[in-house]
Amino acid sequence: MFQLGKTIVSEDILEKDFVCNLSACHGACCVDGDAGAPLSKEETKILEEIYPKVKPFLRKEGIEAIERLGTWVVGTDQDLETPLIDNKDCAYVIFDGKTALCGIEQAYNQGIVDWKKPVSCHLYPIRVKDFSTFAAVNYDRWDICNDACTLGKELQVPVYKFVKEALIRKFGTEWYADLEKVAEELKNEK
Repeated sequence: MFQLGKTIVSEDILEKDFVCNLSACHGACCVDGDAGAPLSKEETKILEEIYPKVKPFLRKEGIEAIERLGTWVVGTDQDLETPLIDNKDCAYVIFDGKTALCGIEQAYNQGIVDWKKPVSCHLYPIRVKDFSTFAAVNYDRWDICNDACTLGKELQVPVYKFVKEALIRKFGTEWYADLEKVAEELKNEK
């Protein structure tokens, strides 16, 4: 672990390799698990605002879940998160064949909304936990992502490079440039 500004960062994001392999996992992270995607307070407001524009991209089951539960929910651990369909799929998930995709991201890709998706989804496999004076930035290992680890190793792409756009979105360009310096220093030490 090392400190970067107001973040404590796991060296795993520099040392472990990862590249999503949708052809192997079929977007399992959007349909597996026991909770929706983590959200910030600001993101709950964005979801409320963009829902009417995103709704046409969603499945009937997702629309029903959102209209019953809301565009976001408070999870069992009191965290803000996306609602689920029958405690499984994220309510915003859509399918291209058997591959799960994000309906919000589809609306974004078509220029309908200017918000890509929750930053927690964009950052995955990195999870950020906010504390009162700092944020912990960790690599989240999940067995459904084993193929992504294998592909990342094959392509030699560390986690932090795979999620570069999301890290910049979350922490800014200066923070990311500092992260790259730390990564280079660690590489030179080995």
